[in-house]
Amino acid sequence: MTSWSPPTVTHVIPGDKGVYAVTSLDDRVYVVRDKKKEVEIYDAATLTLKRRLPVPGISVDASGIAACAINKCLYLSDWYYLSIHRVDLATDATKKWRVAKNPRGLSVNSDHNVLVACLSDNKLQEYTTDGRPVREISLAADMDSPWHAIQLSNGDYVVSQWLSAGLVGVVGVDGELLHSYGPSSSSDVGPMEYPCILAITKLGDILVADKGNNRILKINSSLTRAQLFPVPADVELREPFALHLDETGDRLYIGEFGGEFRVIVLNNSSYISW
Repeated sequence: MTSWSPPTVTHVIPGDKGVYAVTSLDDRVYVVRDKKKEVEIYDAATLTLKRRLPVPGISVDASGIAACAINKCLYLSDWYYLSIHRVDLATDATKKWRVAKNPRGLSVNSDHNVLVACLSDNKLQEYTTDGRPVREISLAADMDSPWHAIQLSNGDYVVSQWLSAGLVGVVGVDGELLHSYGPSSSSDVGPMEYPCILAITKLGDILVADKGNNRILKINSSLTRAQLFPVPADVELREPFALHLDETGDRLYIGEFGGEFRVIVLNNSSYISW
């Protein structure tokens, strides 16, 4: 049996605006906040602020971020201007391209392409690092209002549904819902309310920022059961909106859109016992 210790808080990053998105790459952590046209860059070891990176041409509603280790860049989604912005981490050079309506959560797949969930058009779109379209998936009616999507190793996608009684589902390349965990699921944790950003552990479990319920859930890979992620008792989450799992560093970053607008950093997060 794998030994396990509960997560503990290693750092807390305070802020003056709600956290929209967070990611990390190498020795840096990147944070996007509401109403700011910049990326906050922190040292991953100490979580001290190193600099603020302006993103030319982006709106105050950049609602997603992802980092690519191969292409050494950041991607930001801009729901107001319907675009993705790419930032070269070596030069700070930027470029952008237009996407479908209301782009939200971003992820990078095994082909090193960027995947965006477009909420109002009910689509997933995949692009190369220079903005060339690769694939567009129109989601079925029972999986509308997507906030975030991650491509799984088998080619399917796990998607969060931004609704007051939302669900987390797995869809195929044709956009059809294959199975889901949602309002009708039998569970002791109750229904989700506006589930948003997702993370996948190395064991295939799914972590969900359940914003409306002020909690993080863990759902098993078959989407048949869920449990509360064991946030330390002295941490009262307020509208968890951003989520990033760094399994190399064994850290989970949780960004709040309410309360004190914190980024809470937990360790011992890669393996959570059922």
